[in-house]
Amino acid sequence: MTKVYKKTSGNGSLCLYLGRRDYVDHVESVDSIDGVLKIDPSDLNGRKVWVQLACAFRYGREDLDVIGVSFRKDIWMKRIQMYPFEGTKPPNTPMQEALLKKAGDQGHPFTFDIPVRLPCSVSLQPAPEDAGKPCGVDYEVKAYIAHEAGDIDEKVDKKDTCRLIIRKIQYAPNELAAGPKTDINKQFITADKPIHMEASMEKELYYHGDPIPIKVKVNNETGKVVKKIKISIDQITDVLLYSADKYHKCVLNEEFGDQINANSTFEKEYRVTPLLANNKEKRGLALDGKLKDEDTNLASSTLLQPDMDKQIQGIIVSYKIKVTLVMGGGLLGSLTLSDITAELPLVLMSPKPAGEISVLHYLKRGAYVCGGYIQPSYRLVLYM
Repeated sequence: MTKVYKKTSGNGSLCLYLGRRDYVDHVESVDSIDGVLKIDPSDLNGRKVWVQLACAFRYGREDLDVIGVSFRKDIWMKRIQMYPFEGTKPPNTPMQEALLKKAGDQGHPFTFDIPVRLPCSVSLQPAPEDAGKPCGVDYEVKAYIAHEAGDIDEKVDKKDTCRLIIRKIQYAPNELAAGPKTDINKQFITADKPIHMEASMEKELYYHGDPIPIKVKVNNETGKVVKKIKISIDQITDVLLYSADKYHKCVLNEEFGDQINANSTFEKEYRVTPLLANNKEKRGLALDGKLKDEDTNLASSTLLQPDMDKQIQGIIVSYKIKVTLVMGGGLLGSLTLSDITAELPLVLMSPKPAGEISVLHYLKRGAYVCGGYIQPSYRLVLYM
């Protein structure tokens, strides 16, 4: 195992171990969270120990939580009593066996199953001067010492807790939908014939960081001139849990100096690439769940199943491409003209690691590994 994520409570009684912090939503199922909690019972004084997994939506900075009012709404939560243990222990996973070697005799394995209907991790980009946890949907594994599991009157001391933020992520599906196409006909008051624009893409889904080719065809039958072509990409973020807010953020805006003369045709393919690196200062931009000191991407598009409750998703992210013909010319200049804009839907996601198959496939064939994925070349790739 190349890396272990570990967090110790302030009093040293608890130590939380995880082998990875990214867990994949496969649509039909979600990776189980298998970890180990090391417990030193000498300082418990009759209290109990729980470990919990919570999916929550934070809609205000942590430092704004005052007089007991929390800007956090729990979407889903599950607890397991670890000491004294109650219930039936499932068989240890290979990951837990490896973690138990590090935790020693005081290690106690735990496993959480995440329901498929829950949202993926999303964070809203804070301004440079903002402090504390960003707003968004996050998952947290937390171990704590208390007399009762969820007694609202019992105050759990910070030194009696330890926690790790994890991410629920989703890869692009294998089956891709056909590329979108849109046609626009514009008739000007001062022109007898229209101008026609067609914008299209080969596919609807593209990976973060990859160029997006957009084909533009124009048949200009008017006496007007197209001065230039603009292509922009908007991120639309629906925040559903605490209000019906919808935010539009432009993540790409490029202008191309191609001029289309009167009574002429035009055809060209443009390539654009929306990147978080070019949008670092935009407050409120939706990002894939961000872990401390680690890079991330623009938020992946939210894939909704037909029977899925939108409200429980917390934040829904989508993208839209706009292709605009900037008009010029005419007797009164641009006063009698308006720009022509065509819109295309865009799905942005991360690719599934190429050629990799689940570790469970190899476990069934007798291979013993600690976690992650095995490629056909039998090279172990650990995601931790």
